[in-house]
Amino acid sequence: MMSPALFRTNVLSGLTVALAMVPEAVAFALVAQVSPLTGLYAAFIVALITSLFGGRPGMISGAAGSLAVVMVSLVVEHGAQYLFAAVVLMGVFQLLFAVFRLGKFIRMVPHPVMLGFVNGLAIVIFIAQFGHFKVAGPDGGQVWLSGMPLYTMMGLTALTVVIIYLFPRLTKALPATLVAIVAVSLLTLGLGIDTRTVGDLGSIAGGLPGFSVPQVPWNLETLRIILPYSLILAAIGLIESLLTLNLIDDMTETRGRPNKDCAAQGAANVVTGFFGGMGGCAMIGQSMINVGNGALHRLSGVATALFLLSFILFGSALIERIPLAALIGVMFVVAEKTFEWGSFRLFGKVPRADVLVGLLVAAVTVAVDLAAAVVVGVIVSALVFAWEHAKQVRVSARETADGRKVYDVEGTIFFASAAGFQEQFVPRDDPDRVEIDFRNAKLMDHSAIEAVNGLAERYQRAGKHLSLRHLSPDCTELMDKARRMIVVDYHEDPRYRVADDKLA
Repeated sequence: MMSPALFRTNVLSGLTVALAMVPEAVAFALVAQVSPLTGLYAAFIVALITSLFGGRPGMISGAAGSLAVVMVSLVVEHGAQYLFAAVVLMGVFQLLFAVFRLGKFIRMVPHPVMLGFVNGLAIVIFIAQFGHFKVAGPDGGQVWLSGMPLYTMMGLTALTVVIIYLFPRLTKALPATLVAIVAVSLLTLGLGIDTRTVGDLGSIAGGLPGFSVPQVPWNLETLRIILPYSLILAAIGLIESLLTLNLIDDMTETRGRPNKDCAAQGAANVVTGFFGGMGGCAMIGQSMINVGNGALHRLSGVATALFLLSFILFGSALIERIPLAALIGVMFVVAEKTFEWGSFRLFGKVPRADVLVGLLVAAVTVAVDLAAAVVVGVIVSALVFAWEHAKQVRVSARETADGRKVYDVEGTIFFASAAGFQEQFVPRDDPDRVEIDFRNAKLMDHSAIEAVNGLAERYQRAGKHLSLRHLSPDCTELMDKARRMIVVDYHEDPRYRVADDKLA
């Protein structure tokens, strides 16, 4: 049973998150060039389904800007109905990802990439708020506010930030973010302060979302159009969701269920596409608000979804009067709390390659998008890992009493170290009998096998006798040219298995 205090915390946090989601859902819908209700319906449906069935209680999902920037070209070229079809297919891909239990691969994301992801998104959240300080100019373009409207927005934003930071010193019975939004809204209404409000972004009034099959031709041509978008949207949605899940796991010292969350995200997007929504994924900003409020139960996400629906059905007139400055202040605080300030202390204390990866991921997140940043970060981290391990292969030589030369190999031989391994041997300078001992070495892939095969061939051409000791049975099976030179010692041979395409 949930205690009354915990119930109140989760419900009030859900209300706070819902208020913060409204302008973002509307703004993201406008970015994708669809109606505001398309974004709000997606926020409601995705938040509800993922909260009920997702793998990370407390994580909030909804319409996301990272998806909106991909959707816009599809909408411009083919219309909103093709977007809804792409969202359905996106959800199908995410469900397949869950069926094949691929969510576990999120554990392969290195910590520097996680740091870069968090810091990059914090910067993106921060920068995105400045868009609300612009209005349509005479020529239709966006121009910055100036004069009293600008000073008013800045003052109300600053007041919101101050309330959020100071209110918890008085009491923690209510979420400081909710108190700040309500206080600044009442202040502007009571004093009749003229400032930009949620309603300036677009009306959020509407009815219940209705079921509708996307009005597109169901043929291969439609599939050709939406397939690339669906794949990209599915990848971005899952990467952002799983990384946010990992982040909350670290913050709360609990363990989410990645595959279950992939399934919930997929189901939510399939349903959203059939109900006129733009699709969605986990939202790190709203999730941080929720976790920061201490709301770690599914109730908080369900409350968020139900409050969003109630805003659409009954409370649009009231919600549209909330000052944008209050919500901007909330997101500024979210950005500040999301950013890992401790990462600055890592300079000089961790390998420079890790610092570089973190900076690179943050920069790509800001300049391009999250999916590209994570892929780049993982690739660079893998290359750095391969390079460092390639340098750790050591070969030492010793002469025996009977005139043999024995090479002791230490380290991991794989694609990055295979060439360096081969360079350690000069057959023409060795005696007639040579032995290579792999007791302290591992041959990890096909490149390593071919390196040993090539070495055996070089000794054959030089007319020298080569013995290979302590290779695993898997390696001996894969050897072609060196097979008759292998000395088998089953009592001492290692039993690891080598990854090789020939096994298939």
